[in-house]
Amino acid sequence: MIKIYAVGIGPGDKDFITPQAEKIVSDCDVIIGYTAYLKLIPDLVTGKKVIDTGMKGETARCEKAFQEAKLGKKVAVISSGDAGIYGMASLLMEMAENETDIEIEVVPGITAAIAVAALLGAPLANDFAVVSLSDLLTPWQTIEKRLEAAALGDFVICLYNPGSKTRTNSLRLACEILLKHKHPQTQCGYVRNALRNNRQYQLCSLQELSAIHADMLTTVIVGNNDTKQIHGKLVTTRGYRF
Repeated sequence: MIKIYAVGIGPGDKDFITPQAEKIVSDCDVIIGYTAYLKLIPDLVTGKKVIDTGMKGETARCEKAFQEAKLGKKVAVISSGDAGIYGMASLLMEMAENETDIEIEVVPGITAAIAVAALLGAPLANDFAVVSLSDLLTPWQTIEKRLEAAALGDFVICLYNPGSKTRTNSLRLACEILLKHKHPQTQCGYVRNALRNNRQYQLCSLQELSAIHADMLTTVIVGNNDTKQIHGKLVTTRGYRF
């Protein structure tokens, strides 16, 4: 049985890659990934065969992984964060559905929601939902329904991919939907480059959130009715009595 590893390398800083992920990448012969993510782990890929593609090259990455693995190479396909959360694991498994001799092993990593929550405080202490605002693969109408449902359920909501060079209104539109069911002063926070050296983060209200500039390196957390600021941190309380 041929095995291909789908590896989550975390936020990008070497301190936040798991020992298992580091070991597997170090042990593999071929490392495949998005160009920008491979630049985050230069020490781990030195001396290895590196195959990189730009945005929208996900299918090509999987095809290259199958080709290299069938040549007897030990292959890792990397994703930032966790490979199973908006990462390469699902596509690898989908494309390997009819490959009876290929097994995909997922190596977990620290996803953006966890990295962002740690910087902001403890906003994910109770039920939460994660929604990507990218409509590249998911229709915007579907995203709207998911935002509406999460707001109606008073979930804490973590927003991935809130903006890009071509999607400059996604976050504003999302806030308009959330404001139908959440108070304008709902506590929120946003982080750019979470757990990297050039990280930036800020707390704000939901009303203020709609005006911020956000890109693909930004992750947003929108609180629920029990989320508040404590000593400059975003905290979702759980109802303990003390």
